[in-house]
Amino acid sequence: MKGKVHKSYLFFKRSFDIILAILLIIGVLSWLLPLMALLIKLDSRGPLFFLQKRIGKGGVAFTCYKLRTMVVNQQADECPASEDDKRITRFGKLLRKTHLDELPQLFNVLLGSMSIVGPRPYMLADSHKFSRMIPGHDYRNFVKPGITGLAQVKGLHGPKTDFKTIFWRYQWDAFYVRNADFLLDLGILRRTILFFFTQQMPI
Repeated sequence: MKGKVHKSYLFFKRSFDIILAILLIIGVLSWLLPLMALLIKLDSRGPLFFLQKRIGKGGVAFTCYKLRTMVVNQQADECPASEDDKRITRFGKLLRKTHLDELPQLFNVLLGSMSIVGPRPYMLADSHKFSRMIPGHDYRNFVKPGITGLAQVKGLHGPKTDFKTIFWRYQWDAFYVRNADFLLDLGILRRTILFFFTQQMPI
C-alpha cells in the first residue's frame, strides 16, 4: 500500500476504530464493567485493571489495559500465565475464557495506541525473547497492534511460546503487515466474532 491508497486506508481504519470503540464502550462496557468490577473485587484483593507495558507501533512501548485476572504478583510482567496457572483467580478464569478481560483495550484504541485489528501486542519480556528467536520479528511492529489479529483467527493463540508457534504467528503477522486493507480487517473481525460465539477463542 502506497500513496493515496495507503493514506485512504489508514484514514478509514482509524475512523472505523474510533466509531466501533465508542459504540462498544457505550453499548457494552458502560453496564458490563461495573458488574465485572464488583465480581473481581469480591473474588480477590487488588486493583480492577491490570496495566502492562507492551510493544506498539514502531517498537514504542505503551500501557495496555486489561481487567485483572490474577492475584497481585511480582512475576506478572516476566512470566505469562499458563493454562493452569495458580495465580489466576476463579473469576479470572471466566474472564480469560470469554475474553472479557480484553475489553478495556477499547480505551487503548481510542487513545490511538492500538487498533481493533492488528498483530497482538507482546509484553516487553516476550517481545525481546521472540526477537531473539525469529530474525526480523520486529517487522510486525510496522503497524499498530490490535485487539484481534490474523494469527489469532488462524488458530495461533493461547499461552504457547515454543519456536514453531511463535514462528507461524510471526508469519501471519508479517502477511497482515504486507497485505493490510479494509476488507482484510473486516474478514478478521468477522472470523473473530464467529470464533467468540462458537469456540471461545483465547486472544
